[in-house]
Amino acid sequence: MSELRRVSRLYTPQPTSDGAGVKINRIIATRELDYLDPFLLLDHFGSDNPNDYIAGFPMHPHRGIETVTYMLKGSVTHRDSMGNVGTIHTGDIQWMTAGGGIMHEEMPHASADGMAGFQLWVNLPAKLKMTKPRYQEVAANNIPVVEKDGAKILVIAGEVEGVKGAVSEIYAEPSYLDVTLEAQKTFTHAIPRGHTVFAYLFAGNATFDDSGNAIASPMLAVFEDGDAVQIKAGDETARFILVSGKPLHESVARYGPFVMNTRAEIERAILDLRHGTFVWTEDRL
Repeated sequence: MSELRRVSRLYTPQPTSDGAGVKINRIIATRELDYLDPFLLLDHFGSDNPNDYIAGFPMHPHRGIETVTYMLKGSVTHRDSMGNVGTIHTGDIQWMTAGGGIMHEEMPHASADGMAGFQLWVNLPAKLKMTKPRYQEVAANNIPVVEKDGAKILVIAGEVEGVKGAVSEIYAEPSYLDVTLEAQKTFTHAIPRGHTVFAYLFAGNATFDDSGNAIASPMLAVFEDGDAVQIKAGDETARFILVSGKPLHESVARYGPFVMNTRAEIERAILDLRHGTFVWTEDRL
């Protein structure tokens, strides 16, 4: 018999800044919620004022993780040490595997419409921490859309109603859905037992289990184990991202943009950066 997951904890996003002064709301990687295996960080960025974001994220290092950037509006240009250059726009996805070491920058463009989106960090297992970096862009028109019973679901990763998402080949086997749910409509989605699940409500209000307790945006809901989640919109349209993934159950050592398994590996990353040997090469051991 299928068991619906219940909400275990609720978290309010924390205003902060990152990069060269970009204003963001941090949801995962806060004092209240440091790590939600395998998810290391979730940021919700957005402003109609270019001064809040135009300084961007100048060239900086990463090692041991994958990042997924999803643009709700606006555009950002990516450039990295592997020679990749590209600009993502409203509705586009940028997926980067930092692996054994990459330097990159993400520079927003000023727009009358402002800028908004999400960045999610997904941990890599020990066996893939030093893998070759990869970069991929997915245009908005290549993200599958499923419409059913008052729900419009953008399938970024995972599968809905037999429709597979645009992003694949991520070790954590994530499901990443952008769901717009009409008022009073219900959305149910099956998720494998044992997988970590969270929903971030960023518009409207909704109930996230059978408790009947309404949640107002913006809010992160973390779920207990079970077979499926069931979310019902309140008296207005609700919009949320629903994300799940297979936990690694490995030790985590993190220092800024480096996420490894041991402190010694963090120290090696710092030394590599100082000595100019940080960027991944074919002959790296």
